[in-house]
Amino acid sequence: MQTTASSLRLQKVAEADFPSRFGHFRVYGFEGVYGGRREEAVVLRMGDVTGDPPPLVRIHSQCLTGDVFHSLRCDCRAQLELSLSRIAEEGRGLLIYEHKEGRGIGLLNKLRAYELQDQGADTVEANEKLGFEADLRNYRLPAEILLYFQVDKVRLLSNNPQKIRALEKAGIRVVERVSCEVPPAQTAEAYLRTKKEKLGHLLDL
Repeated sequence: MQTTASSLRLQKVAEADFPSRFGHFRVYGFEGVYGGRREEAVVLRMGDVTGDPPPLVRIHSQCLTGDVFHSLRCDCRAQLELSLSRIAEEGRGLLIYEHKEGRGIGLLNKLRAYELQDQGADTVEANEKLGFEADLRNYRLPAEILLYFQVDKVRLLSNNPQKIRALEKAGIRVVERVSCEVPPAQTAEAYLRTKKEKLGHLLDL
């Protein structure tokens, strides 16, 4: 267990071999506790992630509807597969999979947000109508996980500048932002436009 100045207590609870169709990984389970909150994350690691060049890293928030059920309301599954493919191509890297469904509001609230979106709200408006901020994620746990693996410099697979700022605030240097943009499904265009216009995501729409 690691204890840091941020008072987040990080514990690795499991580690195992993990062959996949993208390549051979090690899978890890982590638990972080801070401020009375408990969070979990799963990590897929391929190869030696220490040293130069810095490894490719993807911080991916759980999306049951996209990752498992192939939803075309979002680009989450496509981003996940792109990230795993890119890491496998290089033979090294980390994918940190956080349990932060619906930008942190949870699965059932995310479905409630879907209902509001069907009535005309965009994703930001729907979260706010439910009483939440547009994005509740803070990325403290992923930063601590990177430090656990002795990684303090990364090439981050992301379109979200908030992730870059959060990692750098935690002492992780983002030496390169690697685009994680995928060809959008027509049904996800409004979702992506809201990401770009209201959340500042770096997208070519």
